[in-house]
Amino acid sequence: MRVFVKIGIVLGVVTLVASCQNKSSRNYQYMPNMYKSVGYETYQETAAFRNGKEGQLPVEGTIARGHMPYDYPNTLEGYNAAKANLKNPLPFEAFRNADSTVTDSYLQKGGDLFNIYCAVCHGAKGDGKGILVKREKILGIPSYDDAGRAITEGSVYHVIRYGLNGMGSYANQLNEEERWEVTEYVMSLKQDLENK
Repeated sequence: MRVFVKIGIVLGVVTLVASCQNKSSRNYQYMPNMYKSVGYETYQETAAFRNGKEGQLPVEGTIARGHMPYDYPNTLEGYNAAKANLKNPLPFEAFRNADSTVTDSYLQKGGDLFNIYCAVCHGAKGDGKGILVKREKILGIPSYDDAGRAITEGSVYHVIRYGLNGMGSYANQLNEEERWEVTEYVMSLKQDLENK
């Protein structure tokens, strides 16, 4: 039995030494695409897909991580539908007190975001007297107590998402939850202005 073990060890050593002697040829690479991937350009032609393009659209019906579908189009009809029907879809227990009022921490977050993105035009109190209006860089900023507008949380959210008239979209700066936080803060500003 010991003879077989010794013969096996000797053969193993001889095989190891013989395999390392030929330095002119490289070793065989197992699965080279795992560490040397093929680089594809985004819009190059390829036979990998039926339409022959490398850049593909997402599969119909998929939703990007962190995004919620929004069924109101960027049209006047979509704005009016959002104004009439859209309510905050986030879980109420996350930001509502027992009496259905918005929690102070939720309003504080919305207020902080409002001061960063909105107050420069709309004013810190939502009265339409931001720093750019005072310096006459922008004219005609609406305030939240404008009776003709009769804003709702749906209309505010829709305008933050798509923009309206001279105001651009803030969808890239604010995610969905942040847009709703700002919306709730704007509605609280409206209530404060109405109560005065």
